[in-house]
Amino acid sequence: MNDDIYQFIDKRFRSLTLPNTQLERLYDQCRWAEGPVWFNDGGYLLWSDIPNQRILRWTPEQGVSVFRPASNFANGNTRDLQGRLVTCEHGTRSVTRTEPDGSITVLADRFEGKRLNSPNDVVVHRDGGIWFTDPTYGILSDYEGYQAEPEQSGRNVFRIDPYTGELACVADDFEQPNGLAFSPDGQTLYVADSARSHDPEAAHHIRALQVIDNCRLGASTILAQIEPGIPDGLRVDVQGNIWTSAGDGIQCFDSSGVLLGKIRLPEKVANLTFGGPRRNRLFITANTSLYMIHVAVAGAQLP
Repeated sequence: MNDDIYQFIDKRFRSLTLPNTQLERLYDQCRWAEGPVWFNDGGYLLWSDIPNQRILRWTPEQGVSVFRPASNFANGNTRDLQGRLVTCEHGTRSVTRTEPDGSITVLADRFEGKRLNSPNDVVVHRDGGIWFTDPTYGILSDYEGYQAEPEQSGRNVFRIDPYTGELACVADDFEQPNGLAFSPDGQTLYVADSARSHDPEAAHHIRALQVIDNCRLGASTILAQIEPGIPDGLRVDVQGNIWTSAGDGIQCFDSSGVLLGKIRLPEKVANLTFGGPRRNRLFITANTSLYMIHVAVAGAQLP
């Protein structure tokens, strides 16, 4: 058993992992790797290298190439229900969509007439609504965006209506909302609050929020406090377990917040996604590198 990779805290974690798998480093030339998204119809992975202002592409046959050389400090990525790339851009302080012809459409860049902070991560609900977080990380310095004063009064979670394109604030009580993911049934939204990244006394937890009528948020509870480090990106598998980045690698919780186990990595993890033809590979972005490991459970179905 790969006890040097896995830490088994609850026996259920053994059924989610594979005894003979290895952690594979697929690439190690990033400054800060983030935002992985798998395209099953194309058999490739895209992810962001934020400070280098590029989106990279990996295929098992050809390895790594540059997908977009001028990414506007792109961070989080996902796909909409039509399979189009949706991206959070720190540089333009916007959420954009890449059209089939390669052109880029701005989906959101202002709320109530004021510029967004720096959209960070994004996920699509089963009804097509696009949900994203808007912390201030991308305007704190010139390293991952352009330093600026925030125009928004808070750091919010937003939803773009799939029919009207209207932008609505669905949560305004986060310190620094970061990664987010839906439960397999779409009735719970998990959101990371990573404010401890810049304040040791600030939030470092994942919250679970009830989704009402596909467009509003209801009751909210703290699902898990992350130690060490902070939660950043997170994903959910078909059983409803939450896999989240942390200071020591990836931590896996059940839907009630019980820590099941960990996958240790040599670098601090920023984000992850399930991919591969059967969605049973974890692609992990961690500081300078892209890693991959097979697991024994599939990720929840994504666009």
